Amino acid sequence: MTSESALVNGRRRPRPPQRSYREVADELRARIRTGELRPGQRMPTQAKLAEEFGVERGTVRQALRVLHEERLLTNVSKGSPATIAAAPDDGPLGSGAPPLPTAVALAPRITAAFAAPRVRIDAVCLTSTTLTLTLSEPLRLIHAGHLKPAGVDVRVLLPSRDIDLAFPVPVEGHGAGRDRPVHRQWLATRNAQAQVMRHNLLALRSTHGIDVSVAFRALPFTPPVKLYLLNGSETLFAYYTVRRREAGIDDERVEMYDAEGAQSMLFGFEAAAGPRDRAFVEQSHLWFDALWETISSDLHLGG
Repeated sequence: MTSESALVNGRRRPRPPQRSYREVADELRARIRTGELRPGQRMPTQAKLAEEFGVERGTVRQALRVLHEERLLTNVSKGSPATIAAAPDDGPLGSGAPPLPTAVALAPRITAAFAAPRVRIDAVCLTSTTLTLTLSEPLRLIHAGHLKPAGVDVRVLLPSRDIDLAFPVPVEGHGAGRDRPVHRQWLATRNAQAQVMRHNLLALRSTHGIDVSVAFRALPFTPPVKLYLLNGSETLFAYYTVRRREAGIDDERVEMYDAEGAQSMLFGFEAAAGPRDRAFVEQSHLWFDALWETISSDLHLGG
């Protein structure tokens, strides 16, 4: 056996395609957000990460740079393992505060929203991956007895499975139908993340006696932005920035146009911050409610 291939029936079998640095960054980001990797903890060495993910060290370094830019890591260098950054300030994003990457900014705002007696979260997004992930911290605090809202109401608008998405799409022949592997992968992610979110939230009914409602509706278009409305008083939104990237789908490397959801810069507006912010929050709710009540349709989370 060599490092490049293995002999199978006298023929060489190529190594499986490597993960991209963005895929490695996504996995490490999830470990940080779920608490598997905690603030102040040292990351594994780049060599160990490269071995774990089956990639070159250069790929690991690129992934770590992404997380460093998102302020999730500190001390990123070639000489020593990076360190998980301290939890970001959970203050509001409004009132002139600079925007931050969604992966950094959303989690503390969602957690802060769960301090309300009745939590209400409305969202428009492509797959709900980031929202599902950031809900893990308030759910942990509820299970630990530190939070106990009387009720939680969540509504999420996601693209319909029956449309040709604007993104993600393959570079070759993009927009060429809903049976393409890229579309199937997006649909599987959309459904899986929504099912996890619904299961985790509805479980609070039996475990903690919390009144929970979770609803999804399907949009007839690809949203160009992600939007989060928290407790009727705060709006967070980010533009989906579409870029060309490569990903592994069905054991092949596929070039696609896709959105950088976790890296998108999240802007915040608070109703209490003044007339301009208040108007933006109010109009965001009107826009969401109009979509929910008119052109959206039933969303099915099956295959």
